[in-house]
Amino acid sequence: MDKGLLEKTANELVAPGRGILAADESNGTMSNRLEAVGVEPSVETRRAYRSNLFSADGYESSISGVILFDETIRQSMDDGTPIPNALSHRGVHPGIKVDTGAKELAHHKGEKITEGLDGLRERCEEYFAMGARFAKWRAVIKIGDSVPSNACLSTNAHALARYAAICQEQGLVPIIEPEVLMEGDHDANRCYEVTAAILDATFSQCKVQGVHIPGALLKPNMIMAGKDCEEQISREEVAQKTVNCLTDHVPHELPGIVFLSGGQSDEDATAHLNLMNQMEVEHPWQLSYSYGRALQSEALRTWAGGKTDSEASSQQEFSHRARMNGLARSGEWDESLED
Repeated sequence: MDKGLLEKTANELVAPGRGILAADESNGTMSNRLEAVGVEPSVETRRAYRSNLFSADGYESSISGVILFDETIRQSMDDGTPIPNALSHRGVHPGIKVDTGAKELAHHKGEKITEGLDGLRERCEEYFAMGARFAKWRAVIKIGDSVPSNACLSTNAHALARYAAICQEQGLVPIIEPEVLMEGDHDANRCYEVTAAILDATFSQCKVQGVHIPGALLKPNMIMAGKDCEEQISREEVAQKTVNCLTDHVPHELPGIVFLSGGQSDEDATAHLNLMNQMEVEHPWQLSYSYGRALQSEALRTWAGGKTDSEASSQQEFSHRARMNGLARSGEWDESLED
């Protein structure tokens, strides 16, 4: 394990004013999103959309890394440059999703375990040779009646730690993503409890398995009530509860936290991050972002619009959202900037 390389990469990924674009949608998910905006999905349309996105002017000032899917890391830009090379040339670290998806957890109906540990060492070795410098693995934790179970928490924590250890062995910074889903009618306090539990379990396993915490990143959900809960909390409460939970349950030697947007609106995701970075307290880690839809949703709709300037307009939409979240990294975003 090259601890120096891992720490250098991790700190560059959460450098001030910058965050991560999650463009690692599976082929099926990306195809569904293309269909939803009226585009016939194919290998080429998936490539063309992402190539256009990665060609936007100036986004590298706010984007430090891009998480890719296996198909995408093997594709090229319109000019024939391999996508990982094109990103690296702009000072943006290529990353890669390495899990193979969440499957039903045996004997625990409705709960999931993320798979992909078989062959992971060899895949990481190949991805590093292709230019990837960090990776992502997502665990899915659902809140409901009598769930999550201890089995769900322990198996996912163990898998996240094993993934992280293997990635670090091969030179990749692991983004550890235990996502507590927003689906459900639970309140924010229940979200806090479950998030704390999966964080404790995960970092306990990381310690057991020798994960080098200063060479890793965490991608958590924010503390919010479920989508179907009648009592939603304010943006300020989301920010405060999230910081409180992380401060008590995340190792302080971790270099950075890159939040997932988890179904929030574009502006809510930006506003919550901004409020956290406006607090009059020095957080032990960088608070950044690793957003997918919250960075891409408007860009995708614009790209699919079919207008003469749709490609350039799509790039502008993406660059705008990246810039807004870059400002939120230092608490300098304001709603008036969205006009």
